[in-house]
Amino acid sequence: MTTPTDPEPEGTRPPTRRRPGGRTARIRKQVLDAVLAELGEHGYDGLTTDTVAARAGVHRTTVYRRWGDVGGLLADVLDAASDDDWQPPDTGSLEGDLAALNQEIQAALTAQPPIVTALIAASFRSEKAAHAQQRLWEDRYARCEITVSRAVRRGELPPQTDARRLLLAATAPLYHQLVLLRTPPDPRLPVHAARTAVLAAAAGAFAEPPSAGDT
Repeated sequence: MTTPTDPEPEGTRPPTRRRPGGRTARIRKQVLDAVLAELGEHGYDGLTTDTVAARAGVHRTTVYRRWGDVGGLLADVLDAASDDDWQPPDTGSLEGDLAALNQEIQAALTAQPPIVTALIAASFRSEKAAHAQQRLWEDRYARCEITVSRAVRRGELPPQTDARRLLLAATAPLYHQLVLLRTPPDPRLPVHAARTAVLAAAAGAFAEPPSAGDT
């Protein structure tokens, strides 16, 4: 799950953003690449629209006019991440899918420069970035719900399994260990967290009780 994380229920996803083309797209890429580079090197406190403009090779008025401030730049970086065609792994088993997903998360959270963790930290400093971070996470978890649907069809899980609760249980240990506790990466953690969540889910821990009309 990159930043860096299938379909949401109808009506819950935001409308698809229109992607700019030509010169506008080139300038956007230059600026957003510069944001990531500056953020990775200097963190949120060292990020300014002027340094981004200089690094991107564009006039600072272009940055001010389109993005306004640092919050606007960060929000667009995060929104741009949702414009990709990323899909969760399909290994043939739920445990394999979740383990592969967790390995992607661990790689992103431990990469150097620490872009993903810097973006997470910045979301606590900027309201615009916080909203964009939430949209990105919603998008990624929504895409990953297909892994649970496939597992239900294969008979690995009870039919009423709540996909979001299962996915959160499977991936949360990575963020807790690597971001909150800042423990060194453990190559066993992605598989262990996935297996724990799968065992709990197979036992019905995330199954919604049937509604009155189903009994």
